[in-house]
Formats: sequence, structure tokens, C-alpha cells
Amino acid sequence: MRVIFMGTPEFSVPVLDALIEAGHEIAAVYCQPPRPAGRGKKDRPTPVHARAEALGLTVRHPVSLKSAEEQARFAALNADVAVVVAYGLILPQAVLDAPSKGCLNIHASLLPRWRGAAPIHRAIMAGDAQTGICIMQMEAGLDTGPVLMRKSIPIGAEDTTGELHDRLSALGATLITEALDALNTLRPTPQPEDGVTYASKIDKSEAAIDWTRPAEDISRQIRGLSPFPGAWTMFGNERIKLLGARPADGAGVPGEALDDAFTLACGTGALRITRAQRAGKGAQDAETFLRGMAIRRGSKLGVN
Repeated sequence: MRVIFMGTPEFSVPVLDALIEAGHEIAAVYCQPPRPAGRGKKDRPTPVHARAEALGLTVRHPVSLKSAEEQARFAALNADVAVVVAYGLILPQAVLDAPSKGCLNIHASLLPRWRGAAPIHRAIMAGDAQTGICIMQMEAGLDTGPVLMRKSIPIGAEDTTGELHDRLSALGATLITEALDALNTLRPTPQPEDGVTYASKIDKSEAAIDWTRPAEDISRQIRGLSPFPGAWTMFGNERIKLLGARPADGAGVPGEALDDAFTLACGTGALRITRAQRAGKGAQDAETFLRGMAIRRGSKLGVN
């Protein structure tokens, strides 16, 4: 098929590669514009932009698709279908209607649960047992369109958003190629009205750890916010990010180190921290981290 690809972050890159490997013609790649990044604050192309240029594809990065001119440029591509995955802009009706077979969205949840911006984070933070990928026929509402294909995967007890992100990205790449192969025979299934939840953007205010909460809740917070923005706590005057955790035996004052191996007491239960990061440094496994910052039994973590 003649495909317009619309995506921006690293999550979208395997999908673009899969479409090309499957033999589809990429009419153009749409992504978010380059933005200042790094110490020099120089404009940096998005992961999809960089990959598309490396593949020699036409790249477009309009700030908006609302103008008649941009919509006409989009329609002039004469695409069979647009494949959209984590693009970052709302598609006006004129854009949705332009490809002859419409616009398909790859969404990283089991719709109608977790419509919106942060479905992977929210699934882990809510303690969901499973998540998955839906291939959805796009319409004007926020992730409200009928579903063409879906596939679920379990969420492991120690899974982080980063790990789940990679598995879902690969699954999305596989599922969209299957959907395009069978597009003429797939029957859209309307989403049920029951079970709708919204995955709002992650706010940095959600990242501070309250050690008086149950261990299970804090574990979900740590894993759901890993690697970004990273759940954090204070140790002395230094803020540290906790990026991995598993349940542990023990009890004590919330935030207290129960041993020398990063086992911390919570409001109920305890957690063994498996990965952490100091300010200005890279993430490390717990053993390596503790060599540079010893957290001894009886130490207290948390906001003073």
C-alpha cells in the first residue's frame, strides 16, 4: 500500500521499519518538529525524523495540521492509508478523511481502557495484570474509534514502563503489518461504553515517593515512572531516583533502610530497590549504586 507514516518518539521507529520491510511504499513521514535539546540547546530531530532521513524518506514536520494549505499537501500524497503511532498532533477531520482507507492508530492499551497520552505508565501504576496493542480506525474523538485488531500481553510483577514500552513497540510493529495485509476483510468493532479510563500525561508532582504508603503502591509508582521522569526520594540533602523495585520481607519506620542492601520499609511491607540513579549520573543496578552511595541499615530516606 501507499502509506503516510505519522509518529515521533522511539516507540514509533520499529513500526516504520516494519512497514518498509513488509514492502509498503512510504509516501511521506510526518513527525514533530526538531526541538532544542542537550547542553547546547541545539535543535535535535526526533527519533522518527532521524530514522526516516537515514532511510531516504520524505520528512514533514508541520507545527499544526489545521491550515487548509497543510491539509491540501497531505491529501495530495494520494495515500491508501495513514499509520499513526504516538504522533503528538490532533488530526483534523480533513486529514482523517484524506487517505482512501482512512487513518489507523496503533495504541498501547486494551481500549477503551487507558485512552490518552500515557497508557503504559498508567497501566503499571494502576496495577493492571495485562495490557496490549489495539489497531484502531481513527475518528475525531480521543482514541474513541472502532478497533480492527487487538492483542494482549501480561504485565510482570517487576516490569517497568521502559521494559513494557519496548515489548509493546515490537508488538505494534507486528500487528500493524498483519492489519494492513487483512485490511479489506477486517471488521471494525466499536469500543464498549463501559470500562473507559483516561491515561492523563504524567505530572512531575506524581514522582515524589511517600513512604507511608503500602509497598505495593510504591512499587507501582517506581516501576511506572521508570525510566522517566523517575520516582524520587531524598537521602540526606541529595535527591535520588529509584527506577526498579521488588517486594521484600520486613517492616519498620516508613523510609527506613532495613539492611545494607537497599531494602526499605514502607507504610505496610517493604521493597528491595533494584535500580537507582544519583543526580547528574547514569542509572545503575542497586549493587553498583551502593558502592558509590552507601545506605546503611537504620538510615532514613524521604522528604525531611
